Amino acid sequence: MFNPKHPPQNLDEIRALLADLPSADSEAQAAVLQREPTLTKPAGSLGRLEDFSLWLAGWQGTSRPNMSRPRVTVFAGSHGVVAQGVSAFPATVNQQMVENFINGGAAINQICKSVDAELRVMEVALEIPTNDFSQEPAMDDEGCAEAMAFGMSAIEKGLDLFVPGEMGIGNTSSAAAIAHALYGGEAAHWTGRGTGIDDETLIRKTRVVGDAIILHKNQMHDGLDVLRCVGGREIAAMAGAIIAARFARVPVLLDGYVSCAAAAVLAAIRPDALDHCLVGHVSAEPGHSRLIEKLGKKALIDFGMRLGEGSGAALAIPLLRAAAECHNNMATFDKAGVDGKD
Repeated sequence: MFNPKHPPQNLDEIRALLADLPSADSEAQAAVLQREPTLTKPAGSLGRLEDFSLWLAGWQGTSRPNMSRPRVTVFAGSHGVVAQGVSAFPATVNQQMVENFINGGAAINQICKSVDAELRVMEVALEIPTNDFSQEPAMDDEGCAEAMAFGMSAIEKGLDLFVPGEMGIGNTSSAAAIAHALYGGEAAHWTGRGTGIDDETLIRKTRVVGDAIILHKNQMHDGLDVLRCVGGREIAAMAGAIIAARFARVPVLLDGYVSCAAAAVLAAIRPDALDHCLVGHVSAEPGHSRLIEKLGKKALIDFGMRLGEGSGAALAIPLLRAAAECHNNMATFDKAGVDGKD
């Protein structure tokens, strides 16, 4: 059983947590299903909003789902693979962007204000790049577990929704490598332009991703091994936060390619590990739509965004809030004096 006061020390302890995940609250969901037909609307007329209210209830553990305290947490990490020239920006941008988040100048700051969501920034050993995964595993067992445990600390009591965001130059290379390792195919199918790289850099990035999977294939026995070999600390932290959210009954709204790659390593170990997660948006990064399909999910919005930071998922928060408000506050047929269906 997960105990936040005693975080896991190695990946085997995290595997044990994944074997002990709690299920949705069936009583809360039964209450939602019983109330839904009494509301003043034709059955099923709110479409996916009705699915969202049922999902929120089950994972919050309440028959009246709440969306008064959503939180976006941006995890920031540094990637050694940047040395291979896979990004349009240098690694120094990581710290500069963290300062921008703190000073309120990034897109995610404005989006969180507009959707009434909390924003937190957590640096995951930002000053220390991971190993260059084109040469050696990005992290060792204990280092990966430590980053995951750090991410687990992001989940607090009282949160209604958690959105894991990220900042890490080079992390779409890690996301592509994770997806390629988990689902196969060609490296080119999973590798995109990330921050806007040119054709020559895209060719190099694709080669780095493909070669890395060949290099590490004998070490990658499950999703956590994949994470250790080709992931990043901020990706590991997101995966840890997703696990902790499950135990804390906090539903999760995933963001773009990197966020979903963090989630995919868990789904590779246990197919129902992401039942408490929805996908907020479809990124313009081409591998993201393929990854969403592999995860068996359907995104809430598609605005052609590819920023990261949790920005696309944050924009979808009002949809979940609307679902909760409709379920909780619509009048019933009896209360409104409206004739229901016989």
